[in-house]
Amino acid sequence: MGSTEFAEHFSLRNIPFGIASSQKHSSPQAVTRVDNNVMFLGDLMVSGLFHGIDGLPDTVFHQDTLNAFAALECSLQRAVRERIQEAVGANELASYPAESQEHIDAVSMHLPVQVRDFVDCSCSGNHVRNAGRIINNSVQLPPIFFNAPLAYQGRAGSIVVSGTDIERPKGLRYSAPASSEPSARPTVVFAASERVDYELELAAIIGKPIPMRNPLKPQEVDDHIFGFVVMNDWSARDIQGLEMPPLGPFNGKSFATSISPWVITADALRPFRVEKTSSGGSTAGYLHDPESSTFEITMQVDIMAAGGKTTLGSSQIQDLDWTPRQMIAHSVSSGSALRTGDIVSTGTVSGSEEGSHGCLLEATEGGMKPISLHNGANRTFLLDGDTVRMTAFAGGVGAGVGFGECIGTLLPCPRL
Repeated sequence: MGSTEFAEHFSLRNIPFGIASSQKHSSPQAVTRVDNNVMFLGDLMVSGLFHGIDGLPDTVFHQDTLNAFAALECSLQRAVRERIQEAVGANELASYPAESQEHIDAVSMHLPVQVRDFVDCSCSGNHVRNAGRIINNSVQLPPIFFNAPLAYQGRAGSIVVSGTDIERPKGLRYSAPASSEPSARPTVVFAASERVDYELELAAIIGKPIPMRNPLKPQEVDDHIFGFVVMNDWSARDIQGLEMPPLGPFNGKSFATSISPWVITADALRPFRVEKTSSGGSTAGYLHDPESSTFEITMQVDIMAAGGKTTLGSSQIQDLDWTPRQMIAHSVSSGSALRTGDIVSTGTVSGSEEGSHGCLLEATEGGMKPISLHNGANRTFLLDGDTVRMTAFAGGVGAGVGFGECIGTLLPCPRL
């Protein structure tokens, strides 16, 4: 079910898109949201709300993913969004069938797009420095970071919608030495992860596809971004630590990745475009963006445990060294394609100060500095039963656009 707590995120300025079902609408289909009112776009299409928008397929909102709509030209998506804003603003929807609109509490949200590829970038120099200092006792950025955002191919089949429970993964990791003798060495075991973490990220969803051998400049990317979601790239740090050298993340990252259900369009975020504040930049010409354009978005991560909430970190997209435009331009620079529904993520969004970290690895100094929760309990990494909630908001409260929540609860590891 949706949450009424985030009504202010979805004012008339927003008009997000998602996929929902309900008792009245048993088949998942396209929806939008204003405040706590969810509008089923297939019903509104049949009722004539979008009459006159040339080129809009009749069945585009009756499908169980947004891929067909996302693949359309931005001008068509913009026309749909503006028509909804006009109708709601003029209170015209009162004349449409009552079943075309339902309260957010009456609907279930589903994965908004079919994802065939998932690229996870590393756009935050703060995160890379912090992780390097904790793991390798070095704050030196790898040479490639000064030329392009780091990235790896994630597991698209493990992407789930917000609200899906997450099982503690099992995998290969080091165990503690069998004795305290200096010569004792840790052994590799197949066991449940003891260091499950979250990663606070913003992810772009590709709309109009980018064919192979069609590299783009950063300023040309906008026409191919359908919108953005909040992402929690769940991580098993002990499994990840063993498998990282020399090829990078695999099973330590692939057990689950959660995304928020509402796609916030690039048009909704356009008023909040700013110049990035970080000093990072590329020596590679193909990533030069004359506008250095990003978004003013504040992200926050909370842990919900023992009947209360503790905010663990708050950070800003404009502090990233690499922008969403640049990470997508880099993804296709080799000639690779991006297809409708593909996801390209920023990686962990972290600031430089305490309280601005986007994962527990940083916030607890690799488990050496426990965080105190609201109830006095401590955390180094996540415990079974912990619920992680992420939110994001562009602009100022009362005049901005929000993303709602990306939430998931960690369940015990299934029997080995």
